[in-house]
Amino acid sequence: LTADSVTNCYYNLSAGSCHHSNNVAKYFFLLLFKLLLDTAVLYTCRPKRFIHFLNVCSLSIVIADFLLTVSMGVAWIVGGERSFVSACFLLANASVTYGAIPLPMICLGLIDYCLEETCMSKHTACYKLLRNVIFTLLVWIIALVHSFSSFHEKPVLLDYIPGKKTLVCKVEESTMITVVILGLFFLTFFTTDLFLTSDWKYDMETFKGEEKHLENIGSLPPLWFSLMLGFMLFWMPYLIVILSCLLSGFAVPAHISVNLLWLECTNSFMVGLLFWVKSKTKGPHNHLPENVKELQTNQR
Repeated sequence: LTADSVTNCYYNLSAGSCHHSNNVAKYFFLLLFKLLLDTAVLYTCRPKRFIHFLNVCSLSIVIADFLLTVSMGVAWIVGGERSFVSACFLLANASVTYGAIPLPMICLGLIDYCLEETCMSKHTACYKLLRNVIFTLLVWIIALVHSFSSFHEKPVLLDYIPGKKTLVCKVEESTMITVVILGLFFLTFFTTDLFLTSDWKYDMETFKGEEKHLENIGSLPPLWFSLMLGFMLFWMPYLIVILSCLLSGFAVPAHISVNLLWLECTNSFMVGLLFWVKSKTKGPHNHLPENVKELQTNQR
């Protein structure tokens, strides 16, 4: 167990006595809250059709949250002795499984968006849905296999404070979530700082003979800044909360930090980035995935 590991205590042992402190109910209500939050986010951001990979990933996370919450509820109601799996088993495997899915989801989601207008454009919606379901199931299956080969089911006796020992169950954090949150936060921070300290110049010769547009065009910021500003206004509160938890040493296990808020935040950034890249390489571009609201911008 390392100092930054999240430990879930079930039994506190002191000299000559054993004090039982069962926290399964607390974990159940925490998971229930996450399930309700993810369900609300899915309902708010629901697409018309699940033709994009990350749409199916969002639905799969809600389903996984539901199964984990129900399993934890059963473990709480029937008790650890009669439950088919222990709470320690559930939390340990869930943290490893959830921690393994962010990177492949991001990579496959990015590939899906990049190929959307090329080789994937002629495929039907049913084909895209089936393809995304298969890839999503593969991601979860590989993550589950990884968790069962590396989890720690049995609680470990740990020196909590001098003279007292604690029986703990180890769960893991998601390094990928931490990297993404830190990267997005500092990227948006330095983007605004760069914009405020730079003297942007526009090539006005391009617009000769179009005097009526000169004033409007000359006052517009670059497209990349408009996209980053829209992203920052909506997602910065979420990034600040998660960053505050990280700076305060409040470790969050992977089965909590891997949620739909994180996925939608990452999805928004990827879509904005691809929108900007396509606008730079292919000229004026206005196509966005169905699950992303159209950007209201006059800049091309």
